[in-house]
Amino acid sequence: MMEDRTLDKTGLDAIAARLGVTDRHLRRAFRAEFGVAPVEFDQTQRLLLAKRLLTDTPLPIAEVAFASGFGSVRRFNALFRQRYRFQPNRLRGEMRQRVAADDTLYFELSFRPPFDWSGLCGFLDARAIPGVESLEGGRYRRCVAINHDGTRHLGWLAIEMSKKKPTLRVSISASLAKALPPLLSRVKALMDLACNPAEVDGALGALAKRHPGLRVPGAFDGFELGVRAILGQQVSVAAARTLAARFAASFGEPIETPFPVLTTVFPDAELVADLTAARVAQIGIPLARARSVVALAQAVADGSLVLAPHADVDAGLEKLRALPGVGEWTAQYIAMRALAWPDAFPHTDLGVMKALGEKDARRVLAASEAWRPWRAYAVMHLWQSLTKERT
Repeated sequence: MMEDRTLDKTGLDAIAARLGVTDRHLRRAFRAEFGVAPVEFDQTQRLLLAKRLLTDTPLPIAEVAFASGFGSVRRFNALFRQRYRFQPNRLRGEMRQRVAADDTLYFELSFRPPFDWSGLCGFLDARAIPGVESLEGGRYRRCVAINHDGTRHLGWLAIEMSKKKPTLRVSISASLAKALPPLLSRVKALMDLACNPAEVDGALGALAKRHPGLRVPGAFDGFELGVRAILGQQVSVAAARTLAARFAASFGEPIETPFPVLTTVFPDAELVADLTAARVAQIGIPLARARSVVALAQAVADGSLVLAPHADVDAGLEKLRALPGVGEWTAQYIAMRALAWPDAFPHTDLGVMKALGEKDARRVLAASEAWRPWRAYAVMHLWQSLTKERT
């Protein structure tokens, strides 16, 4: 949560309110867990990002300051000198710059091994929206639109596994430099980098033995994932992918990238909220599902539904279930990926039932109690055990 917004701009009280606790309790709990105050932790994270940008990119120092989440260059310079005892520009003189000729920014994000990269890639590949996403040779790429500090930033990113160390290599177009904190936070959510596989696999026992380190793919954009989930109701993965591609091509925004397969930014909730269900149905989407998509967009656009990690899961599920045409399967699937809820469990899923050899959804739900609070990971292992996955 603190990666998406800095304390200088948001205030600790706003974050505490979002978590449903007092700011005093948050400070006390944070210090007990990390040994420092939230403000100090936030400042350190921004300074570490700034150091990376100073050494690995050609961005001017002023842009480095703002891209790292500082409200002013003066504040950035002062804190940098206070913590490191020298000026930021000294890094440029003493350290070799690794600046790409194509003006691309490069980052490495660490994870706890093991990491079943092939399993995650296979899942994302089957569901990638043509024009918006692609997966080729173990490298995930996508078009990006992200609103940050009142500005809409467009570009692309690519993610691949490092061959030498437990990190993911992330390439980002320079056009997204000013939105790096929330962008990298979304990448971490999409790739489930916060996962502790030893803890999860230990809790799941025999279920996790065939695929240690299997992740729950998150969502780079919660609304996009929600639309994809609705379009995937009662149809195959391939059919849902076709509908999602048609939806993106009809209402999304064209974008130029270095990759011929990446051409379109998925439409945001505000745009879709202004459409009628009849207009959405005109592109071949069943009218009932078109109504669900528009209702989802309106809820996200007006702020009554937050589809992002750290959002209130109970409130999110309640709001999702209240939307027309959204049942328990869809609500749980969205909670599993968009809300990053590790205990989500779509117990009526046909793939889950098949993997367990059960036809009674109630017995499936009862059996899942043994996997709490990691039932979302159990779902991934159950799907992985099938020759053909269903979502």
